[in-house]
Amino acid sequence: STMRKRRTTDSPHSSIDLNEGKEKLKLKQEVGLISGVSLIAGTMIGSGIFMSPEWVLHHMGSPASSLIIWAACGLLAMFGALSYAELGTIIKESGGEYIYILRIFGSFPAFLFAYTSVILVRPAGLAAVCLSFAEYTVAPFYPGCASPQVAVKCTAAACILLLAIINCLNVRLATSIMNIFTAAKLLALLVIVAGGLVLLFKGQTQSFQNAFQNTTAGVGAVGVAFYQGLWSYDGWNNLNYVTEELKKPEVTLPRAVMIAIPLVTCLYLLVNVSYLAAMAPSELLSSGAVAVTWGDKVLGRWAWLISLSVALSTFGSSNGTFFSGGRMCYAAAREGHMPDILSMAHVRCLTPSPALLFTSAVSLIMIISGSFTSIVNFFSFIAWLFYGMTIAGLLYLKIKKPELPRSYKVPIIFPIIVLMAAVYLVLAPIIDQPQIEILYIVLFIFSGIILYFPLVHFKCHPRFLQRITLHLQLFLEVAPTTREAN
Repeated sequence: STMRKRRTTDSPHSSIDLNEGKEKLKLKQEVGLISGVSLIAGTMIGSGIFMSPEWVLHHMGSPASSLIIWAACGLLAMFGALSYAELGTIIKESGGEYIYILRIFGSFPAFLFAYTSVILVRPAGLAAVCLSFAEYTVAPFYPGCASPQVAVKCTAAACILLLAIINCLNVRLATSIMNIFTAAKLLALLVIVAGGLVLLFKGQTQSFQNAFQNTTAGVGAVGVAFYQGLWSYDGWNNLNYVTEELKKPEVTLPRAVMIAIPLVTCLYLLVNVSYLAAMAPSELLSSGAVAVTWGDKVLGRWAWLISLSVALSTFGSSNGTFFSGGRMCYAAAREGHMPDILSMAHVRCLTPSPALLFTSAVSLIMIISGSFTSIVNFFSFIAWLFYGMTIAGLLYLKIKKPELPRSYKVPIIFPIIVLMAAVYLVLAPIIDQPQIEILYIVLFIFSGIILYFPLVHFKCHPRFLQRITLHLQLFLEVAPTTREAN
């Protein structure tokens, strides 16, 4: 399997002995309930909760309506994750949306998803997280004013380059960083929650008086607010990317979802309440880094701890994005949907360096040309387009193929709600506030047709492409993982 190939490659002992690699694989597949909960929660809690609150409030206009959006986003993520849990018990393969779209709808839409995800979605997610890391890293050097965009973008670019080096050189170092920085993000959120509760007990409730005043009712504004809120919940589907590594997936998958997502939702709501207890809505809207402003007001001279914690959190999230980014590349390469070079690994470091370098290059371009909020909006547009397609596939299986064995069944109303939300999130901004960039994204998705039919359907591989692959192999010192697995 694809995951078998990748795990064999990622293991530091895989190139020495195949049997030893298989033993290592078996150990790594024993992902239980606690590990599953950690994977979901650790991926979800990234940069969004430290960057998105001001944008949700900006689009909704009032504190109460913004809190409703945060709660609704958590509920939608819960419904989506439970729907994916049923898919994971029917199609017990790793690869997330890609493998579900492939098995239900066929090769062509799966290729469009892989093409769009590798070139746009994953680099956009990485760029957004690194921009938020840069905002919080630079903010303490410019107290009382907005940070210069040049400094922010240069810091974000340096973050991407550093992560690329770490992940290309050493898998163990990358995993250690991911574990350490998960603790930092939880600590930062708990400090903010505790500080907010203290302020509320002291009577700082001004932001919650007339809390619905100035609420925005526009269809497009609500859709964009959902985009910003759902960005903070992104990662609810991550466990489906490692289904083959789960211990008893039919039990672990739904249970991990039922624990992790309500936990994160409660944390997010409490953090937003804390922000509003410390700041008036106007102050929150004018803050470039919400948690830093909160720290200045609540912690005083210890405010630097918040900046440090958030920077560590977002850096860890960026590292997690890098580390898990190769899974879909491997799954797509197994089906012949990705260039061979993207599925290869470094012969000595045993890391998927070509895929990581490619993602780094595209992310750098996005950082130079875009801002945090614009990148998140376009990322969310594409993501929910394919989430909707995947959920439609589940509804098809529930209605047309009820005889398929499945150990967990989600109530059909849940995927229907998620599908309706996906349609709304895709269409609402287009109808209410059409932007030419969305047309460019749609054209980009369908530009995959130009590549699919000659390269995948008819398998026409020009000789010069093979030569380019060979030269890249020699230059990057990489080899096909399939050969090592065999």
